[in-house]
Amino acid sequence: MFDTVVVATDGSESVKRAVTVAVDLAGRFGADVHAVSVVDAGEVDASPEQLRDEFRTALETHAESALSQILEQAGQGITTAVREGRPAPEICGYARDVDADLIVTGTRGRHGENRLLLGSVAERIVRTAPVPVLTVRQLESSADDDAMGADAASVTG
Repeated sequence: MFDTVVVATDGSESVKRAVTVAVDLAGRFGADVHAVSVVDAGEVDASPEQLRDEFRTALETHAESALSQILEQAGQGITTAVREGRPAPEICGYARDVDADLIVTGTRGRHGENRLLLGSVAERIVRTAPVPVLTVRQLESSADDDAMGADAASVTG
């Protein structure tokens, strides 16, 4: 059913659970896992011109660190990529490029609780993705963490 799973990361805490779910799901189907992090070009462009290069470099370093955390957490071979642009279109484009069968993402990102149900990037991915999307919320307590719990994830397609 799944040959390629893409997990999107921004390095936020909520992504850790999404990675766990993505790796578990991929393992069940023998699928390859790809992790992608996007340097938000909008954030770079909104920064003062004299600071843009330094800010871009800082965001690239953050993206690489987020991907390193996934590699460490997953404990298995995962293909990683850093892209620059608007996060949702870049993630969806990456999924197309690798012929993904599923995109997995957390429901909240670095910008926190600014949306009622889904973070704005997760919402845009759900609306525009070329493949089904599994959104994984972060539970309040890790003791309640059941990687495939019915209340923890939703699939759209």
